Amino acid sequence: MTLFAQSARALPAFAAQTGQPCQACHVGGLGPQLTPFGRNFKLHGYTLRTNTFNVPLAAMLQASFTSTQKSAPQAVAPNFASNDNFAIDQISLFLAGGLGSHLGAFIQTTYDGVSRTFHWDQLDVRATTTLHVKGHDVVVGTSLNNFPTVQDAWNTLPAWGFPYLSSELAPAPATSPLLNGALAQTSLGLTGYAWIDSAFYLEAGGYESPGATTLVRLGVDPTSPGAIDGIAPYGRAAYQTSIGGATLEAGVFGLQASIFPGLDRTTGFTDRYTDLGVDASLFKALANTDVITLNARYVHEHQSLNATCLLDGVPDAGCASNDVTDARADIAYYWRNQIGGTVQVFDTTGSANPVLYAGNRTLTPNSSGVMFQLDGTPFGGLAQPQRRVNVRIGVQYTLYTSFNGASTNFDGAGSNARDNNTFRIFTWFSF
Repeated sequence: MTLFAQSARALPAFAAQTGQPCQACHVGGLGPQLTPFGRNFKLHGYTLRTNTFNVPLAAMLQASFTSTQKSAPQAVAPNFASNDNFAIDQISLFLAGGLGSHLGAFIQTTYDGVSRTFHWDQLDVRATTTLHVKGHDVVVGTSLNNFPTVQDAWNTLPAWGFPYLSSELAPAPATSPLLNGALAQTSLGLTGYAWIDSAFYLEAGGYESPGATTLVRLGVDPTSPGAIDGIAPYGRAAYQTSIGGATLEAGVFGLQASIFPGLDRTTGFTDRYTDLGVDASLFKALANTDVITLNARYVHEHQSLNATCLLDGVPDAGCASNDVTDARADIAYYWRNQIGGTVQVFDTTGSANPVLYAGNRTLTPNSSGVMFQLDGTPFGGLAQPQRRVNVRIGVQYTLYTSFNGASTNFDGAGSNARDNNTFRIFTWFSF
């Protein structure tokens, strides 16, 4: 069973613990997209258990073939070609499961097959309890985690939003809000939450940056984006209800962080980011076991980049004050909850800035497009612990309508958005 941006997680250890098939927790029989049952399992701290004992270890391997419409002018990464690359994208090991009825964890370490390095990956350690307050059931919990939104139970926020797996060898727009993953594995936070009557969700907490030496030892770059000054507050609220046999969720979220860019403190200033967003999701299981899902989010980020502009020699508000918005929505249909198709539209826009976007012809970060995915998971409905292996095979196609500021000649050197259109074939094993 599975619970990123960014990268996907598939953990048969959870299925063996609960005695449920992967489809019970995950749409399509493999993660990370959660069903309402899977959300509840996560919010209760991964503690549900029907088996007396299971080994709380799991592993995952993802591999892919990536091809872009136009080859890059040089190799896209060391040890790879300018196009048509096969890669073992990542190999991960997990310690995941519940300890008693109040403690649980999801701890991942990863070998990156593109950079050929090891690093700590997603971390979510929880303590929970259930209270009964004036006729209301309240799950109260804390999460120690290393990526704002990795603790979230809905597939609308960046850590677990579509696409559920990707490749570093594929081109990507240069700009996105800080909350979209820039603090993944370079921050450490503690949040507290309440899940009231399986309907209202409230969460608040803060994040800070571990020391640079510690991050280097954990295999990540401490200079990107830099060190958080003090504590970065994070908040989340959501409401979930059933309507016409479907489960509907709507919520809000936000993060504010002041960062010393690249660890540089010589200017005496920080870059300040304020990210505020709204999200919504829908899950509906049909009588024939087909599943329909819809996920959407909108993020607005205001930036006050005083440190970056001073470092670039442009100490004025025209450089420092910027806005970035990111909107995306995806719809998926899974036949018999095993063979699925997903379509996502995405649109990132921002204010013009001749310093930040000097390499973009329009001096804006605007990027937009559509992603299509077809995939199949033949073993997702089989019960654990009889089977400890799951696999998904699929294809992805990303079509860009604009890229780094424009549809055509976006870099002033003749490059067009469609040159970055990307086709991928992927395999994903968990065991």
